[in-house]
Amino acid sequence: MTTLAEHTCEPCSSNAQPMSKDEAQEQLKSLSQWQIVEHDGIMKLSRSFTFSDFASALAFTQRVGDVAEQAGHHPVITTEWGKTTVTWWSHAIKGLHRNDFILAARTDEVVE
Repeated sequence: MTTLAEHTCEPCSSNAQPMSKDEAQEQLKSLSQWQIVEHDGIMKLSRSFTFSDFASALAFTQRVGDVAEQAGHHPVITTEWGKTTVTWWSHAIKGLHRNDFILAARTDEVVE
């Protein structure tokens, strides 16, 4: 059985429909520490990670950036002393797509 992180992201065209709240909540069950937040009417997937210092948070930020660049899908990443917050959503459709959940799962895998 493959994990969510092992799934393949599929191209998301601008005419694709974002997930409904019910669909997103169902997908969220596989990502226990993530939450769905809504900003300006757009559902997004967000999680904060804590670290012992700024250098560790910054190193994690780079690893998430590498995952994002490989997928060609880029989150908002906020890095602070001891904390990094990652927020995924599909800009082209102004909402959540299955790819966002796959990349959230991959984000979980790069935590040291």
